Amino acid sequence: MSVRRKTWWPVGVVVAAVAGMAGVYAIRTPPPSPLFEPPAMSMSAPDSVPFDLLTHCGVDEAKIGGVYFEAEVPLIGTAQSAPPGWGNPRQAGRMTLLTPSRAVFRDDLGHEVFFRARPGATEPKLICD
Repeated sequence: MSVRRKTWWPVGVVVAAVAGMAGVYAIRTPPPSPLFEPPAMSMSAPDSVPFDLLTHCGVDEAKIGGVYFEAEVPLIGTAQSAPPGWGNPRQAGRMTLLTPSRAVFRDDLGHEVFFRARPGATEPKLICD
């Protein structure tokens, strides 16, 4: 009785060929260019800084780092004065720049006002006594 042996050489040849091709592909493929890598994402929260918000004519705008921002929802008291519950002429709190064109003011009393940049503005939009 003859015993027939299984030969695995065809599988070995295929594995070697695939491995060789993968090695050639890896050698011929240039490394990724840093110009096309996505920017590193920061996981830290935006910085907030102490800020005295002018409220004498209402809460309508703020000048942050030389850029004029306007309140997304202005808060104006009677006769264009500080809104009820706000300090007059200023309210101390913290301003956080969320993006270059959006910021939020928060204080210890729970007030929160969102602002957006006014591109091209060179002076306040409202001047009162």
